Order: sequence, then structure tokens, then C-alpha cells
Amino acid sequence: MNNNYYKLPINAESLIKSRIHQTCGLSDSIANNIHLIATSYFGECTFDDSYGCSIWNIDFDNLKSTNKLKSLIEESLIDSLKIHEKRLTHVRVSVRIKQEELNLNEQSNRIKKRVDINVKGKIKKIDEDFSYIEHFFIGPLSY
Repeated sequence: MNNNYYKLPINAESLIKSRIHQTCGLSDSIANNIHLIATSYFGECTFDDSYGCSIWNIDFDNLKSTNKLKSLIEESLIDSLKIHEKRLTHVRVSVRIKQEELNLNEQSNRIKKRVDINVKGKIKKIDEDFSYIEHFFIGPLSY
């Protein structure tokens, strides 16, 4: 398949000066867009306030149960993907949240919430199954 999609991170200088920019395939482009949606907060993209995900809204929320946080993230991602990733159909999102101990250095450990995201669907253009898996930590967001 042709590599007609720009690879992230985008090098703006290359684009402005009409130089060659690295490209990627359709599946990688969809994965990059899902990553951007998951790690962007609503309103961050000034051209579209609906681009992003609610993860930022609950980043430091220690009051909601894990199941409630899981449901909020799943619903937000599904809604955003339906709007901003039209190349996929039959989108299914599953989220798992667990506590994980991070060894920052020899003397200190930190417990953070790890969010595992699994997005499955079908790529419309080529009628092929698609799967995307990512994890990151919240409170504060890091990946």
C-alpha cells in the first residue's frame, strides 16, 4: 500500500519549504490519530474544540471509582473516534485501569494509575481488521 500519510512527529519546516517529509501507511496513520485523540484535551486544537478525549478531565480525579473512570474514558474515546476517525468502522474500545508501582530511582517509588487502551475496528478503504494498543499513566498524564 502507498505511504500517502505523514509520519509523526510532523516536521513543519520540511512542509513549508516543500521538502520531502517521512510518510507512513494507512494503519500507522490511523494509529497516530488515535494517539493524538487520546492524549489531547478538548479545546487544545483551536480549529476544533471537539478533538480530544476526556482523560485530561479526570487526570487527577481520585474520587471516582476505577469502573467509573474506565467507562468515562471508553465513552469519550468512542465518541471522539466516531467524529474524528472516519477511516474506521465497527469501532470498539476497551479500557483497563490498574495501579502500578514505578521505580523512579533507587530511593523512591511512586504508585500511578496505568490506563491500557485497546481500539479495534475495520479499515473502510481496505476492509481489513485494525487493532491499536497503548498504555499510559494518569495523575499526571505520561506515556
